[in-house]
Amino acid sequence: MNEEIISVKNISKRFGAVQALDNVDLVINKGEIHCLVGENGSGKSTLIKIISGVESPDSGDISINGKLYKKLNAIDSMREGIQVIYQDLALFPNLSVGENISLNQRIEKKEKFINWREVRDIAEKELKSIGKAINPDDLVEDLSVANRQIVAICRALTHEAKLIIMDEPTTALTKNEVENLFKIILDLKAQGISVLFISHKLSEVFIISDKIAILRDGKKVGDFKAEELDNEKLVFYMTGKKLVATKFKCEIKQDSGKPLLELKNFTKKGNFLDINLKLYSGEILGIIGLLGSGRSELATAIFGLNKPDSGELFIDGEKVVIDNPGEAIEYGICYLPEDRLSEGLFIEKEIEENLSVIILKNYIKSGLIQRKKLRTDIEKLSKDLNIKTPSLELPVQSLSGGNQQKVVVAKWIAANPKIFILDGPTVGIDVGSKSDIHQIIRNLANKGIGIIIISDEIPEALQNSNRILVMRHGRIVKELESDCITEEELNKIVIESIPKQPEKVSI
Repeated sequence: MNEEIISVKNISKRFGAVQALDNVDLVINKGEIHCLVGENGSGKSTLIKIISGVESPDSGDISINGKLYKKLNAIDSMREGIQVIYQDLALFPNLSVGENISLNQRIEKKEKFINWREVRDIAEKELKSIGKAINPDDLVEDLSVANRQIVAICRALTHEAKLIIMDEPTTALTKNEVENLFKIILDLKAQGISVLFISHKLSEVFIISDKIAILRDGKKVGDFKAEELDNEKLVFYMTGKKLVATKFKCEIKQDSGKPLLELKNFTKKGNFLDINLKLYSGEILGIIGLLGSGRSELATAIFGLNKPDSGELFIDGEKVVIDNPGEAIEYGICYLPEDRLSEGLFIEKEIEENLSVIILKNYIKSGLIQRKKLRTDIEKLSKDLNIKTPSLELPVQSLSGGNQQKVVVAKWIAANPKIFILDGPTVGIDVGSKSDIHQIIRNLANKGIGIIIISDEIPEALQNSNRILVMRHGRIVKELESDCITEEELNKIVIESIPKQPEKVSI
């Protein structure tokens, strides 16, 4: 008989008019990897907060290690061995590895003085337990994202964790780093530690999970063994509809005229070197590469946020110099950043304000804002992109991740771009919203807008680009037609080591 770590029954939670959870059950057994999936707004985050004692349910029962809790708080949850590793990891970057790992223990003991030998011993013990060699004296801010993830796991283990909840743990990891993380998770399982794994990357869900719990609109659709599902079934249970993956076809031939955008020998020391590319009207150009390949730095350079040291930029065949984003917008270039929360949105402002921030000046006549016309156009834009909200006057932070991303996209569509650069357009959003945004991007291309998609998801690049550029160490190392390469072949090109170059190409 399986030993239950946690059991929640008939859990319900309402926030105002929103029923976040409706009679949800979940059982996690010892040494089990249980994946929790669902679209943005399905109730995953609320359920995690209830299990970790951050939120109290309106009704339902919570049992941890056989003990029934009528009211669970965060301290009780931690004492029972439940640890949450959020997407941002909640580490202190200015502290050492050892200090971060031992912090919870020191707080619990209410120590007034630091025993540095003990700090190091605690860190070394936990790092050794998962087979990782990281110097406890290193500052967290100097670590890779993958190693920060390891530090967060080790900190959880210092509390004798019985259940570790991982919220989108692979978002910023490379393929090799994901594989390494999965080895660690399997080692935890072998030690009898349970893992609740939350991810929008469904391919990873099938690789790592024993069981899969599916939420939709606050209700549990079901619990399944991983082998009982395939991608098509899982997507259907999550969304309630069948999503068919199709391939983007560019309607405009490259030899039909001048490039819409052209870069010649674009160089920024330490970022990218000798970048030459052409983007034509109506095509979607994919740029992929590992973290640190220079892909995002190139995007910000085109948009005027990261001025290159040398090189030329042409729009419609004419050489231009772009010194700032305002000038980029004047030339018809728009840019969707990878971090929508800190760079793409005014998160506490109304949805309507976010949608109108770029175009507001177009609605000023005789010093007055034409509010009625602006509101009408904003409402139409919101409807066209299917932004789900009861009111445009709500703060944008009230929206799900997918709808927040649609707001960022809509904001730039309103500016009538000729060239639209999207960096990680579907990072951290669910499969349904991802499909919607891909279709929006394709519709823009079909209207003649030149699109650049920067992505670390190879299937996304293959399905939504007609050409793909592979970047590595600041260089474009391959240009490929997406119809002429498989996912496996493209992945091999992305991760293979950079060949030795002559001294003159060093950046």
